[in-house]
Amino acid sequence: MHHRILAVAVLLCLAPLAGAQPGAGSKPITAAERQAVVARLAEQLQAKYVFPDAAKTLAATLRAREAAGAYAGTNDAEAFSKALAKDMRAFGKDGHFDVIYAPGFKPRPAGQKPSAAEYEAMRREIVRDGYGIDSIARLPGNVGYLELRGFGPAELVGEALSAAMTVLSGTDALILDLRRNGGGDPGAVAYLMSHFFEKGDQRHLNDLYSRASNSTRQYWTHPAVEPRYTRPVYVLTSARTFSGGEECAYNFQTQKRGVTVGESTGGGSNPGDMYALGSDFAAFIPDGRAINPVTKTNWEHVGVKPDIAVPAADARRTAHVAILRDLIKASADADEKSELQQVLAKVEAGKEDAPVYSAPH
Repeated sequence: MHHRILAVAVLLCLAPLAGAQPGAGSKPITAAERQAVVARLAEQLQAKYVFPDAAKTLAATLRAREAAGAYAGTNDAEAFSKALAKDMRAFGKDGHFDVIYAPGFKPRPAGQKPSAAEYEAMRREIVRDGYGIDSIARLPGNVGYLELRGFGPAELVGEALSAAMTVLSGTDALILDLRRNGGGDPGAVAYLMSHFFEKGDQRHLNDLYSRASNSTRQYWTHPAVEPRYTRPVYVLTSARTFSGGEECAYNFQTQKRGVTVGESTGGGSNPGDMYALGSDFAAFIPDGRAINPVTKTNWEHVGVKPDIAVPAADARRTAHVAILRDLIKASADADEKSELQQVLAKVEAGKEDAPVYSAPH
């Protein structure tokens, strides 16, 4: 997980931590403070966690561990927060759980939007991080490649995603790399997915249930998004693919729109928010759950199982080879087929042509 104020907002769909500076140093912590933080965490879990029965069990476990001295050796805030977070994930079996030391953290009232200054700071961070786009390329054989590291708010990253898809719109197939994608805004996931269906083919992608409001929000593809890409898509995954990155892969799979290649993903489907624990600590507690409209379930705990299972490091080459074989099979042009076969031989052998910079003769 990322704990800089803006990374939290951008990559994990959290409300911005107003005034907080997670990871900005540490401080000594007393036994009384540890006890109070665990007690408050137990209360917040029971009040907010999307699964009340599991929250009750986890709260009791954390209280018992604190009373037994499990955290007695953590005498500074950073060490204590890490130990508490590790236990939450281990005993609560939810990869979204976290605890951070966040001096100055103040929870944002429900429904309150970021201030103009906070929004501008988030926008600058998103721009600096390339709108979540790590790399874009045209691979040999006219195969598009797009790696996304995260999904920022749709209103801030949408144009960049469409621009990337425009660049790749002339390719014969596309590899979407989510192997290092930690998640983000489900609205941005829906925006990206909108490019991969024919105009007029609107799809219901995902639902998010909120315990706090006892309501469910639906996510559909956007009818006005351009360009539309209808050629084959291969989606790369790894154990590091998490949250919104997993949703994207799961959407491609359940909508039967792409082939997933790589490893099973991290298994975190429950969105949530940051809650104050006192003494400058805050916890991320999932207060909602994803409900896929096709499967009526989600990828929590189990992850997204790839259609073609290979080590993550081999996923790009595996997808590229599969695409080239299909293109060769489909080609009716002898020269094109021969060229593709040469490209395939090099990709299978793990060889790449070095760029040539000398003047042609």
